[in-house]
Amino acid sequence: MKIKLDENIPRRLVDVFAEAGHDVDTVVNQGLAGHPDAAVWQSAQQSGRFFVTQDLDFSDARRFKPGTHQGILLVRLRDPGRQALRERLEDLFRTEEVNAWKGCFVVVTARKTRVVRP
Repeated sequence: MKIKLDENIPRRLVDVFAEAGHDVDTVVNQGLAGHPDAAVWQSAQQSGRFFVTQDLDFSDARRFKPGTHQGILLVRLRDPGRQALRERLEDLFRTEEVNAWKGCFVVVTARKTRVVRP
């Protein structure tokens, strides 16, 4: 899966996802850190990448209707510290069939994963 990590996702996850066989890019590596959400979103879509973020601006499933984009994973942890975030995403990508999430709107919390399919 082609993935783009938002600037609010630890860059240490690039290696974790790459080792799992994913093609990973980041907003920071692309020079888009601090840019408007619209520019970040457009970049992810133009490059065909599933977007991983904690940014609530991407939380409206009506605006980001499944099937109209490459996919979004919105991470909503009560304690979003770097270590907790890394552990949850590592576990998620190790235990879930994330390749099936293309075009989906996915919300993950500490205990649940909700996948809205096209």
